[in-house]
Amino acid sequence: MARSLTSLPKADGFRLPGEFEPKAGCWLGWPERTDVWRNGAKPAQKVWVDIVTAIASSEPVTVCASASQYANARRQLPAHVRVVEMTCNDTWFRDSGPAFLVNDDSGEVRGVDFEFNAYGGLDGGLYYPWDKDDQIAQKILEIEGYDRYRAPFIAEMGGIQTDGQRTLLTTEQCLLNRNRNAHLGKEEMTRRLSDYLGAEQVIWLPRGCKFDETDGHIDDLACFVRPGVVVQQWTDDRNDPQWEIYQEAHDILRSTRDARGRALEVHKLPQPRVLEWTAEEAEGLDQDDATHTRQAGTQICASYINYYAGNSAIVVPLFNDPCDRVAQATLAELFPKHRIIGIENSREILLGGGNVACITMPQYAAPKRA
Repeated sequence: MARSLTSLPKADGFRLPGEFEPKAGCWLGWPERTDVWRNGAKPAQKVWVDIVTAIASSEPVTVCASASQYANARRQLPAHVRVVEMTCNDTWFRDSGPAFLVNDDSGEVRGVDFEFNAYGGLDGGLYYPWDKDDQIAQKILEIEGYDRYRAPFIAEMGGIQTDGQRTLLTTEQCLLNRNRNAHLGKEEMTRRLSDYLGAEQVIWLPRGCKFDETDGHIDDLACFVRPGVVVQQWTDDRNDPQWEIYQEAHDILRSTRDARGRALEVHKLPQPRVLEWTAEEAEGLDQDDATHTRQAGTQICASYINYYAGNSAIVVPLFNDPCDRVAQATLAELFPKHRIIGIENSREILLGGGNVACITMPQYAAPKRA
């Protein structure tokens, strides 16, 4: 039976695995909000099926759908995908789901349940209410029978990366934002991240990408490919609005050592062109005061870094962009044992505010006991 624990994960011997480590499964929600997902969420649901099918070729997948959408999701999704009825406010499971931790000595898996406030609460948050999303992590952990730690701070796993060897990568713009944890300060947040995710070193980048609605999540900017190796979004165009951010991040990554004292090897992944909402897309949304407003001409943060790393497949968003092929080829070199599966119509997820990584929460496999 799952327990709610008051001890600290790090003291209990737990750590956050890297995204490249073995998984027992993957969790997603099912899109339906018509003020977030255009045209009754039907275009988004079609993309969800493509993404779920791709991930399910690599590991087991569970999709959580509301009571009103359960039958629709069940009919659209492959038969070997588990569909669970769950009440949610929206479908960003990378951020509302639990962070699965592992203990290499005992072979146990547990979960951290962060406070979730829909990316800023009443101070710039993207939707209201978010109370049901703040329950998702606990529900998933109870379904799986894993013990739960409730963290005393606001965080989303889209804002945190790790090498699996006790190094974390995050941005000050997100975790130290006034609408998250600014009141705690950098030193205290570093301590809490270490206590709850088992870290020894936290690398703070000042900010994330422009046009990102999540206040600078790291999962559009950089991620660990394996211990000691990072892939980062990049442009050589000094006039690009992202160039200064990429250069700043690159300089910090190249000059910082990880928890084991290694210098980081940093690979560059060219960015796709900046995308914008069309008038037709914006008109497909229901208008609601409880949701972040999107309109024609609004710029969107597109990134190949926002991929999902499965056990045998890398599922990467594509944007009908000349850099699509370069991104796939680069990831194929970085993950030579994986199949690279491109999602052609991932723009639909971007219109909701994220991409492949943002809607997927990896459930890490129990490690073999040391």
